[in-house]
Amino acid sequence: MIWDWAYTWDILPELLRGLVVTVQATLVGSVVALVLGLVLALLRRSRLAVIRIVTGGFVEFVRSTPLLVQLYFLFFVLPSLGITLSGFQAGVIGLGVHYATYTSEVYRAGIEGVPRGQWEAATALNLPSSRVWRSVILPQAIPRVLPALGNYVIAMFKETPLLSAITVLEMLAAAKGIGNQTFRYLEPLTLVGLLFLLVSLPASFTVRRLERRFGH
Repeated sequence: MIWDWAYTWDILPELLRGLVVTVQATLVGSVVALVLGLVLALLRRSRLAVIRIVTGGFVEFVRSTPLLVQLYFLFFVLPSLGITLSGFQAGVIGLGVHYATYTSEVYRAGIEGVPRGQWEAATALNLPSSRVWRSVILPQAIPRVLPALGNYVIAMFKETPLLSAITVLEMLAAAKGIGNQTFRYLEPLTLVGLLFLLVSLPASFTVRRLERRFGH
């Protein structure tokens, strides 16, 4: 099969629209993953054993089940329970919750890496617990785990093609639709790979710079 440049330029705008959806899903999903991951990490340090056990069980359950199954549950099962989500909503929630279980472990490692002397100093000053976390612990814990968090954001970006299974018209879905209409898959699928590469490489370079900066 010979590469058709005219065809390539014709389909590029539609694939770029798919790229926009892909990036949007990644950004929203990342916000969910980063915020929820921190909440889960803090809950797993709760003084109440029941909270630690329930949170730990939730994390292990989500991590042990395929993301695609979770997306199917959100999109196809929840409507029968009276909760209807659009494909995009189900997608970003699924991505966010799934990756939150991984970012929670990253946060936990960062928190445990804060020197014990910092905890003891905060305790000696009788600072409120909320202020200890906000002003002492998290400002030291989060910067050192930024590279690991960045890697998970990149991994999420690469998994967005799964959203095509729940009707989200991201890049891969757009490419498949074009191929089904024209019976030419070489150009659209190759372009999808190149567009993923175009976004992933600068992101990976940024993560490597963070690793060097924070001494990883």
